[in-house]
Amino acid sequence: MFFQLDSGKKMNDLLVSIIIPVYNAEKHLAACLDSAMKQTWQNTEIIIVDDGSSDSSLSIAQKYADGKKIIVISQKNSGASAARNAGLKAAKGEYIQFLDADDLLSPDKIESQLNVLNDSVNQVALCRTVHFFDGDDPFKGEVTDDWFCADNNNPVDFLLKLYAGEDEMPGYGGMIQPNAWLTPRAVIEKAGPWNEFRCPDDDGEFFCRVVLASGGIKFSKKGINYYRKFKLATSLSGQKNAEAFENIVESLNLKYGYLKARTSEPVLDRIFARHFWWTGVAAYPRFKELSGYCIQKATALGYKGEKYMGGPAGHALANILGWKPVRFMAYWQQRFKASWA
Repeated sequence: MFFQLDSGKKMNDLLVSIIIPVYNAEKHLAACLDSAMKQTWQNTEIIIVDDGSSDSSLSIAQKYADGKKIIVISQKNSGASAARNAGLKAAKGEYIQFLDADDLLSPDKIESQLNVLNDSVNQVALCRTVHFFDGDDPFKGEVTDDWFCADNNNPVDFLLKLYAGEDEMPGYGGMIQPNAWLTPRAVIEKAGPWNEFRCPDDDGEFFCRVVLASGGIKFSKKGINYYRKFKLATSLSGQKNAEAFENIVESLNLKYGYLKARTSEPVLDRIFARHFWWTGVAAYPRFKELSGYCIQKATALGYKGEKYMGGPAGHALANILGWKPVRFMAYWQQRFKASWA
């Protein structure tokens, strides 16, 4: 049944479900949960979904559980997207806050976004994100304004600008980490659940559908999402095996298709031609067939940009030898260095 906001509810009665997928996050989970519990918007429920952790994450989560405001779900390891879907099935809130287990929210994050939404169940709310490395103080990180730190009532325009680069739309592009959104449940039900594939861009594919299902974006000047980054790639987003590359390509195809159904702007092809090209370069030489598919897709979409970027020497060599031999040498040089690290 499609969700609708009860017109008789007062704003203070609105329930926000905070969904936290967890996998081997024992080092950071307590701080994450504390930030969720310290929200100035008190009417929340916290749904922790342990995705088959092999460390003490589940026991830490269970210490917080009270069976009412904080509940814990345990499942076999199925991936973060499946864990988020499990959280969605259990959620009772009119609004949904996704929160990764190693990240933090400022205390006013949810309340500030609810204020700008002003009871809307058709728009989505966005806030600023502070990026910090693990071990650094997140609260000393720089708070910056990107182009998307503003309201936008045109979802297609917003996504084109988000996916663009300097070659297609100068001054645009970027990345929005999923914790930065606050989303009405009604919009999620219209967009559909998370695609349960293990993909570094699972959030990009999901929120592409969410934004397109919405009536626009409301930006909150208050509230901050603190996004933890790791210098060593220990998360899925930092590990690109064959499955990850295949799913990145699937995500690109899906996002391109969603937007192609909504706009005939020529810039769309140019934007995705670049994304396919550089995915093809990154996949070479480990996954030659997949690389070839991406390069063909980029060419069919009219890609005319740079063919290779690897510093001045790499760029010069690519102009002489072609990008494949230079990429091949760079790949094995990286492998050699990694083996001696």
